[in-house]
Order: sequence, then structure tokens, then C-alpha cells
Amino acid sequence: MFGLLAQSPATFIALSLVLGLLLGSFLNVVIWRLPKMLERQWREQCAELANDDAQATTVVAPNAHHQAGSSHAEPAYNLIVPRSACPHCRAPIKAHQNIPVLSWLLLRGRCANCSAAISARYPLIELLCGLLTALVAWRFGFGLPALFAMAVTWFLIALTFIDLDHQLLPDALTLPLLWFGLLASLGGVMAAGTSLPVTPRSAIIGAAAGYLSLWTVYHLFRLATGKEGMGYGDFKLLAALGAWMGWKMLLPIILISSIVGAIVGIALIMLARRGREIPIPFGPYLAAAGLIALVYGDALARFLPF
Repeated sequence: MFGLLAQSPATFIALSLVLGLLLGSFLNVVIWRLPKMLERQWREQCAELANDDAQATTVVAPNAHHQAGSSHAEPAYNLIVPRSACPHCRAPIKAHQNIPVLSWLLLRGRCANCSAAISARYPLIELLCGLLTALVAWRFGFGLPALFAMAVTWFLIALTFIDLDHQLLPDALTLPLLWFGLLASLGGVMAAGTSLPVTPRSAIIGAAAGYLSLWTVYHLFRLATGKEGMGYGDFKLLAALGAWMGWKMLLPIILISSIVGAIVGIALIMLARRGREIPIPFGPYLAAAGLIALVYGDALARFLPF
């Protein structure tokens, strides 16, 4: 099987497309559920702190019945359980109704049980993931570098849409992406004509420089304006991109993301009459620039003076 994939690029690209479509379906779950999981964790932590404060300030009678954990635990909610269901009628989604893209088309974008409209965003994310996975397969060819690049792509897709929805880049995604990049650099696995992963030296410098560069911009902007221009998740995302692609790719990534972000921001203000005081997430632009650097990093490197 591996021999066939190595000898037939077309087969590898086609299978990568299918894999990307399937992973896109799972990414829809991650994008929807991970922020809710984090919110539940934050509520539980706040409740624990409030309970600790109450116990510290309340004198309990000797015969009083005090049950610290009397509240009922919330039902399990993670990336696996409960089963996916229609958000309107709560009917479980069956396996044959969850085929990426195809099921949405066959159902004409509506729930099979209550006929409520299903957002076109779900199949679009699946299609985007499939096409980008196939693009990576075409660019890198069969091997570990392609698998690494696919994993980076999947992380960036999830981070993009979570940031668009919640202006949040969860540590549960940015930090594993960062550490995986550093660990991958130790393997020294590189494909001909590609630069993924980079050397450990370049990865470590890239991670540190990526974090510190945006951290410095953040604090200079806050000193100058008294406002926060970006979040700490942006620092961690650029650090992760630096770990995967090395310090030389940081400048192109920052330039591309800044230019695209400025163009989109101006367009939103002018065309959509979006107020300047409404924050615009920077993570999607970093992710898009990171994907460009991932696929076309060698071409970009030719224009660098170092």
C-alpha cells in the first residue's frame, strides 16, 4: 500500500482529499465544541473559587450538615460525547447523514428530522480541509513531511474558525502545535525541495522570536495607545509557526498577515460600515499567512536577504 502511494502521486493526492474531507467533519466538531468545553471548565473553576471563598468566610455550626459537592455534576461534554445532533430538534445525526459534503447536498441543507436549515459553513469547512490537504499532498509528496504539513494545516483551520467565532486561540491547540513543531525538528525528516521540518536550531529560534516579536508589538502598542491590540493567543500561534517553519519565515508570515489583515479591515469598515472600535481577530490572517509559507516557503525564501 505504501509503495503504491509513493509511486502514484495521483493516488496519494486523491486519498489525501478523502482524508481531508473526513478530518474536516471532525474539525467542525472541534470548532463548535472546544470553546464550549473551555467555557464549562471556566465556570467550574469559578464555582470552585466561589465555594472556597464561602467556606473561608462562613462559620459552620458543629451539627450542620455541610456537603461541599452537593451540586449535580454536568453531563459529559467533550469531542466524543454526546453524539452529534441537530441544534434545533436535538435528533441524533446518523452515520449516513454525516458523510462530508455529500450528506448536506442530499439533504438539501436541511435536517432529516425537522427540516430546519443546516448552515452551509459545515460542508464548506469540510471541502476547504479536503482541498488544502490535497494541496499539501501534491506539494510534499508521499512521506512524513506531508503528514506533518497536513497536521499543521488541520490545526490552522480549527484555530481560524474558532478565532473568527470567539476571538479566541485556545492553548489546547496552539501549545500542542508549538511542541509538535519543536519535536518534529529533532527527527531531521526532510523531503527533497522542501524545508519541513526545519533544524532544531531554526525551530527553537523561530518559536522564541515568533512569540517575542508580537509580545513586543503588543506592549509597545499598549504603551502608546492604552489599548490592547491583540491577544496572547496570537503570540503563541506565531511561535508555533516559527517552530515548524523556522525563524526565516517569520518576517514573510508577519508581512503577509498584516497586509491581508489591513485590507480586510479597511474593507469591513468601508463596505460593511463596521466601527473601528470593534476588534478584528488577527489569528485567521496569521493562519492564512502560515499556510502560504508552509506550501510556498521555498519560493518566498528566495526573496529574503538572509
